[in-house]
Amino acid sequence: MTDLPSGLRIENRKELPEDLRFLVEKYPRETWAGHANLGEMAQFWLQRHDMFRELGGMLQKSVTDYREGHLPPAAFAQFFAPRLRFFLQQLHGHHQVEDLHYFPAFARAERQLQRGFDILDSDHHIIHDALERNGEKARELLLALQENADRQLFAADAYADENERLIGMLTRHLHDEEDLIIPLMLDRGEGSFTG
Repeated sequence: MTDLPSGLRIENRKELPEDLRFLVEKYPRETWAGHANLGEMAQFWLQRHDMFRELGGMLQKSVTDYREGHLPPAAFAQFFAPRLRFFLQQLHGHHQVEDLHYFPAFARAERQLQRGFDILDSDHHIIHDALERNGEKARELLLALQENADRQLFAADAYADENERLIGMLTRHLHDEEDLIIPLMLDRGEGSFTG
C-alpha cells in the first residue's frame, strides 16, 4: 500500500487530482452509454458498482427503518443479515480481482494513471478495514436484538455511524474508480485488457 498525502486519502478527497482526469475529460460520463467501445466488461463493471450502491442504500434504509420503529427486530434481522453478508463478501472479492488482475493491467496500459491506481489500491486497504469494522458492529447489533431496548438502540446507533462512514468512502471510491477505468476502456477498447 502506498502512503498518500492526506488530501488524497479516501476519507478526505473530493475527486481525483486534475492530472489523473485527462481521460474522463476526453470521455465524460454523459458519453459513456453511447460509446462504441463500451463493451461487456465495462458494462459489467458499472453494473457491479451499481449493485454495491443499491445494496449499501438498502442496508442503510433497513437500519433507519429499524431505528425509527418501522421494522421490528426479528424482521430487521431477517432482512439485514443475509444482505450484509452478501454485500461484504462481494465487495471483498471484487477488490481482490481488481488488485490482483485488473489494476496492474490498466496501469501497464496507461503509465500516466499509475498514481491513480495507487490511490485506488490505498482505498481498498482503507475500505477493507472499514468492512471489518462494519461486520463487527453488525454482529454487535444482531446480538443486541436479544437484549433490552437501550442496548438495541446503542448498538443500532453505533452500526449506523460505522455504516455511514463505509458508504461514504465506498461512494467516493466507486466514482473515482469509474472515472479512471471506464474512459481507459473507451479509449483503448476492452480487447487490450482481456487477452
